[in-house]
Amino acid sequence: MNLSHALIDVRPLRTSPAFRRLLIGRTVSVLGGFMAMVAVMYQVWDMTHSTVWTGAVGLAQALPMVVFGLFAGSWADRGDRRRIFLVATVGQASCSLLLAVQGFLGHVPVAGVLALLAVHSGFGAVGGPASGVFVRRLLPKKEVAAGLALNQISFQAMMLLGPALGGLVLGWAGVGVCYLLDALSFAVAFYAAFRLPALPPEGEPSRTGLHGVVDGLRFLARHRVVRGALITDLAATVLSMPMSLFPLVNAERFGGNPRTLGLFLSAVAVGGVAGSTLSGSITRWGRPGLVMLCGAGTWGATLALFGLTTDPWAGLALLVLAGAADTTSVISRGTIVQTRTPDVLLGRVTAAEQIVGQAGPNLGNLRGGLVAGWTSGATALVSGGLLCLLAVVFVGSSTPELREGTSPDRHDDAAPQLRDAATPDAP
Repeated sequence: MNLSHALIDVRPLRTSPAFRRLLIGRTVSVLGGFMAMVAVMYQVWDMTHSTVWTGAVGLAQALPMVVFGLFAGSWADRGDRRRIFLVATVGQASCSLLLAVQGFLGHVPVAGVLALLAVHSGFGAVGGPASGVFVRRLLPKKEVAAGLALNQISFQAMMLLGPALGGLVLGWAGVGVCYLLDALSFAVAFYAAFRLPALPPEGEPSRTGLHGVVDGLRFLARHRVVRGALITDLAATVLSMPMSLFPLVNAERFGGNPRTLGLFLSAVAVGGVAGSTLSGSITRWGRPGLVMLCGAGTWGATLALFGLTTDPWAGLALLVLAGAADTTSVISRGTIVQTRTPDVLLGRVTAAEQIVGQAGPNLGNLRGGLVAGWTSGATALVSGGLLCLLAVVFVGSSTPELREGTSPDRHDDAAPQLRDAATPDAP
């Protein structure tokens, strides 16, 4: 196998200028989002010096996703996804602008800052399901996995760059400028989506209100492959999310050195970038279910081994491998959702995937903290990793369809016409 085949597949950047614009817009807005998150954490801590309030930042982000996500997905399956995304983007930019204003003026209570963050997250809950159809509708089926891999490497790279850049801007100009840059970053994403044609659902639109939500849940309950993909992700996050354990394990095993802790926190992201960069082979293979199961199982196994190691360099290597495995699993799960879900249900299924992605890590960090409090950080890591591995083995053995290649679907026939309509003036 030559190196060009192993490296990330960049065909979507060449074949779809619309996708290329969306990727650039997404990258810029994600960068702004990570910078803003550094500002929020710093501002809340500076105002309260309380870990309860800093913990509430995560709650303010996750709760709107959980409460409104499925209803937003039902809305996205009833209307023009492009228009819904544009409205949500304007809403997020407005919230970031209000955060900038309060950052410059000061004297806003911490509850007001968290309220703005919650509204911001609510608009994100609306825009996420709408944008969930973009990759599928702009790319042929054979390039969907490559498009998701490009989205993932963009996210991982900004996760490395964003907090560092946010810290520099924060120290140089203060929280207001961080929030303002986040608000401006949405302009690039808005422009990219504005250039798209209308994107109504293909098929009968979703029913209104709770009926539409129930229809989406019924699909998830009956579709074994998509259900298995989301359960696998829950197993990887709820049972073995390690982030909350790093400070304790660092103190137990490595003397509490803050530099070691910082490297642990970065190693997973470094592995994610490496996994995305070398994703070409797996995205071309056409077996996303098997790749997802192997990736999630490797994630659990490497975290269990990390809990046993006493050598910091071996620990870093294991975390890099865990990050690469997790990214591989995420790309493959997204491919399954995109290629196995009918377009008319894709908003609701994307909303469910978004909820799993938000709630799973938070619950996993809570589980790890509770188990570590009763036992030790190493025990929490090892037990969580092994439980994750067992859950993945169970899902794989009980869902043989996941181990098979994706089946053909009908959206390939419509995609070329949409791609042509979306890029009439492509450079």
